[in-house]
Amino acid sequence: MKKISTFIKILLVMIIIIFALSKLEDHFNLSNYIPFLNTADPYASPHVFVLDKHTGEVILKKNATSRTSPASLTKIMTALVALEQIEDLDTTVAIDVDTYQEMVVQNASMAGFLGKEEVTYRDLLYGTILSSGGEAANSLAVHVAGSVENFVLMMNDKAKELGLNNTHFINPEGLHHKKQYTTASDMGKLLNEALSNEEFKEIFTKETYITTPTIDHPNGILLESTVLSRLNNDIESNVRIIGGKSGTTYEAGQCWATLGIVNEQEYIVIVMGAPLKDIRNPDHAQIADTIKIYKKIQSHEY
Repeated sequence: MKKISTFIKILLVMIIIIFALSKLEDHFNLSNYIPFLNTADPYASPHVFVLDKHTGEVILKKNATSRTSPASLTKIMTALVALEQIEDLDTTVAIDVDTYQEMVVQNASMAGFLGKEEVTYRDLLYGTILSSGGEAANSLAVHVAGSVENFVLMMNDKAKELGLNNTHFINPEGLHHKKQYTTASDMGKLLNEALSNEEFKEIFTKETYITTPTIDHPNGILLESTVLSRLNNDIESNVRIIGGKSGTTYEAGQCWATLGIVNEQEYIVIVMGAPLKDIRNPDHAQIADTIKIYKKIQSHEY
């Protein structure tokens, strides 16, 4: 009887421990450390957040409040802050030379503008969101706030205003910095807010855009969405991904923030941190996760 009693006590302790650990799952990716938890996890992305835009209900989350690097998802905040400050999107400004050269040195993603090239704010915004151009994001920052540093202060003020308590920015383009972080939940809330801005939504959901002709680019530059250009037709007929922003660094992994329509209802899907072994030959796990999630929404399997 003593052996049975001891076994029952041990079993009860194990159950309590497992229950307690499961409560921490939203803050730590415990499956990395405890193999018997989440063995059926269908997603490669360690951070997931899904929002029903109509009801405001969070219908799926995974490590949604644990901090991670945002990579170029940062540019969602960059574009939103800029849009709230710019009075006329057709105003012409020059590509800032100093930040342009810095982006070249950093091997940052570029939209294709050249230093000192005269472009419109609209061109910069599309270059920031569609092509994820580092030179576009930083030129927005300089012309809107006078300096990158001042613009970053505005980004962090906006984060506080929106209640993004686990988000902090150091730069407007999303290059990795240990003090630049966010969460999938915060990024979902940010995107939801940004989409309430009609200009932002128009940019975010555009597949291609041709910039204003300039001396350097007489025919303009063809900009393509880094999300919409990578989608094929293997999604259900009543599921459409209509906009998105990508982000990729070795530290942040592969990230996607998308807006999709399922059965005529809009959803925001954030997947972040899908492992990245070779940035030149990514496996696009974030794309597979995103499509899988939209299909689950369609079949009500979430």
